[in-house]
Amino acid sequence: MTDIPAAANGVAASLRARINTDQPHTARIWNYWLGGKDNYEVDREAGDRIRQLHPGIGEYARADRLFLGRAVRHLAGEVGIRQFLDIGTGLPTADNTHEVAQRIAPESRIVYVDNDPLVLAHARALLTSTPEGRTDYLDEDLRNVDAIVEHASRTLDFGEPVALILLGVVIFIGDDEDPYGLVRQLTDRLPSGSHLVLSHTVTSPSMPDVDEAVRFWNEHGTPKLTQRTPADVARFFDGLHLLEPGVVSCSRWRPEPADGPEPAEVAMFGGVARKD
Repeated sequence: MTDIPAAANGVAASLRARINTDQPHTARIWNYWLGGKDNYEVDREAGDRIRQLHPGIGEYARADRLFLGRAVRHLAGEVGIRQFLDIGTGLPTADNTHEVAQRIAPESRIVYVDNDPLVLAHARALLTSTPEGRTDYLDEDLRNVDAIVEHASRTLDFGEPVALILLGVVIFIGDDEDPYGLVRQLTDRLPSGSHLVLSHTVTSPSMPDVDEAVRFWNEHGTPKLTQRTPADVARFFDGLHLLEPGVVSCSRWRPEPADGPEPAEVAMFGGVARKD
């Protein structure tokens, strides 16, 4: 098990200096919607305003979290993957990737990646591991593929299948930054048998209040979001073998029987695909 490098006082002070409490931040608002406590008044005010514009937004956060659990359980259980690279981790909550994976396979290894200083400050909660497995945390940006792979290779064996998890993070990559090429760079580094798990907020004529909420966020919050259509989201899986049921509302990706016959659709779409 790896200990958090931010334990040193100097590093902790540097982290505090990087945390902006004057402007709402997406990771902290997400935490607020999920019932967490790692947020500030500015985040709660923005989160409530967004919820007024789009009352179902809290369901998106929960649906995305449940999608993560179902995907990781499938990959660790039925597929047998033992390595997970979770980029855009967000603030720790219940059933983080390593908890779900190691519940099934205690020897699983997980590397978390995020560049939010508040996430790093709380990363100790992500570094609890079974004795058989291992967890690590990288303070890094999704755009820095070479650095991520180099540092993650200290914990993960890139000669064996890896589950790459990109939940709600590619929305922060603008169209002018080649988001599809960036995801492809990451999947190109993975061997056959690896899987991509990706979710993304969508824009749809049937959900106009989502667009209004995103406009509000981009005027007041950080980082800025880029919405894409369900078809645009599906393009991230080009060249990979999509597992059933394809790219769908996160609430409808292999729902549990307790979720009912047809869970309500949310504007957070996701999918899981295998690299052959």
